[in-house]
Amino acid sequence: MTDTNHATELDDELLSIDEVAALLRAPVATLRYWRYLGTGPRSFRVGRAVRYWRGDVLAWLHEQTIHSGTHTA
Repeated sequence: MTDTNHATELDDELLSIDEVAALLRAPVATLRYWRYLGTGPRSFRVGRAVRYWRGDVLAWLHEQTIHSGTHTA
């Protein structure tokens, strides 16, 4: 099975949890809670650090927009 949300582009940017929090305008604690629940953007560990692919974060954000019921043209 292939993961269609997996960022495979060589030019995709690796983001820290602080950078994702700034991008989403959400507290780092919220991202940690979402990680715990498994509901936030896809993340992974590199050593002890949590990392996100920018493409995955933007795709997750787009999904939230679609499923929120407030999508406007």
